[in-house]
Amino acid sequence: MSSSLPDPRQLSIHDFTYQLPPERIAPEPLAQRDQSRLLLSRQGAIEDRTFHELPAVLPADSLLVFNDTKVVRARLFCHKPTGGQIELFCLEPVAPHRALEPAMQQTGSCVWKCLVGNGKRWKTGPVLLDFEALGEPATLTAERLEATAEGYSLIRFSWEPATLPFAEVLRGAGHLPLPPYLNRDDTAVDAVRYQTVYAAHEGAVAAPTAGLHFSEAVLAELAERGHQQARVTLHVGAGTFQPVKADRMDGHAMHGEPISVSRVVLEQLLHHAPHPIIAVGTTSLRTLESLYWLGVQAAQGLLPTDSTPHVSQWQPYEPGSDLPTAAALQALLHHLDTQQQDALHATTQLLIAPGYRFRLIQGLVTNFHQPESTLLLLVAALLGPDWRRVYDHALANGYRFLSYGDSSLLLP
Repeated sequence: MSSSLPDPRQLSIHDFTYQLPPERIAPEPLAQRDQSRLLLSRQGAIEDRTFHELPAVLPADSLLVFNDTKVVRARLFCHKPTGGQIELFCLEPVAPHRALEPAMQQTGSCVWKCLVGNGKRWKTGPVLLDFEALGEPATLTAERLEATAEGYSLIRFSWEPATLPFAEVLRGAGHLPLPPYLNRDDTAVDAVRYQTVYAAHEGAVAAPTAGLHFSEAVLAELAERGHQQARVTLHVGAGTFQPVKADRMDGHAMHGEPISVSRVVLEQLLHHAPHPIIAVGTTSLRTLESLYWLGVQAAQGLLPTDSTPHVSQWQPYEPGSDLPTAAALQALLHHLDTQQQDALHATTQLLIAPGYRFRLIQGLVTNFHQPESTLLLLVAALLGPDWRRVYDHALANGYRFLSYGDSSLLLP
């Protein structure tokens, strides 16, 4: 790290705040996805646009990288035999599979780490949920096994018919996990609008909300104007809403999330230089920048072959590597060749904060984020102190904030 840049470990989250009036938080999506407002910040100059104009205002020959994760219906409202309601929020699979895709195809029974609502009322015994799956009646039974150190619970689920995959159980029995600050139940509108139009791989418990503004028409115009598109997958975890409680960032543990990037996309990224790469959303950005650090590990012969590769929270801030970006991507492709794999699967805890040097991306499409959040730290890392001017402009000019709010294109 350059001595002229701040050490993110010493940063106080309280320096990254602003006053967000509750009425500025968008409670519902707009009638049309691409009619959201778009704040364009280009080299410090701010313009007010509409999202459908995005293809026209992007730098020429941009490559937009989208996160194609799909939100699962991860909230389950079960009932005790005596009638009391217990809410279970499925966070991540534990057994028999820890990887999401096989866990979603598991039949009969499984164990997940969950948040439990009304947990004090659930002393012993199973709780139940009757639902309909694939047009037939079904029943889910949940048993509490043990508490984890982080305050979650391990829950064993079993269901009838046992031939149903767990993905169908969640589709039939579950509710969409809307952000807690919306403070309302999910609706039929949310079932469509809290997913991107290009969502493909189930596993997220929160939407990659920057992508919610893209319509089929906007995607088509991107192609017409010569902009390329690529898809990566990061399954957004509940940790995305985790508040920073530590006084300094070195006391905050970033949540880990699984990522998946195909060989085809790695080659696309490698060959797109020197044209701009624009991340659609903070999750796409963290995935892209994580590729660089995985490539550093690969170039140093440190990428594991017998366990899941991982980017730690502080790897970029250690005395490390000035490896060129192209060399990092080539090292990953060589790793896939030697392992005879078509995609890279890893996990990332990457924290991007002021002091971070971006390696792959030249711009970001993103919504407006909560005060004192790691997402706001990421924006501050990209824009520098200018982030305040962007947020002041958005607040002064009626932009809608957070998940269902308006969008921005940030080109530092």
